[in-house]
Amino acid sequence: MDITRFHNRINGVFYRAIDPAYRALALSGSRAAGRYSGPDQPTLYLSSSPEGVDAAMRAHRDNRASLEIINVRVVAEKIFDLRDAQALLAAGIDVHDAVAPWQEIVNEGGIPRSWKVRERLESLGFNGLIDPSRKAPGLWHLVLFSWENSQAQVSIIE
Repeated sequence: MDITRFHNRINGVFYRAIDPAYRALALSGSRAAGRYSGPDQPTLYLSSSPEGVDAAMRAHRDNRASLEIINVRVVAEKIFDLRDAQALLAAGIDVHDAVAPWQEIVNEGGIPRSWKVRERLESLGFNGLIDPSRKAPGLWHLVLFSWENSQAQVSIIE
């Protein structure tokens, strides 16, 4: 099956929670390990709505300073949609790997299954993925692996 038929284009406004002290670095990506990224893999985690940001941050409330939500304009090509069963099959991805627990595994020095999902998608030429919210069904997040190239542009909306 031709995987390019599952290349999605994203064009819209997304939301990101940031520590105000690091506002100048808001589009540099996460500084810590995440569901789809090791600590040395810049990754831009965004939500499709402010409610999505709140849902995503529930797992991180204890270890974060007071955060602000910024609006980010995104135009990106080659985005994989984890909600698409046909796309998952074509890419050889098990959605259970994407949603499996990851924080404890990382804290113990392991590699979570969700990092393998990213690895697979990057090997297929994807620049990011649409990740359905586990905390708030119906909401979704945008995870960009690559956003400083001709296939993805991001900017803060002031």
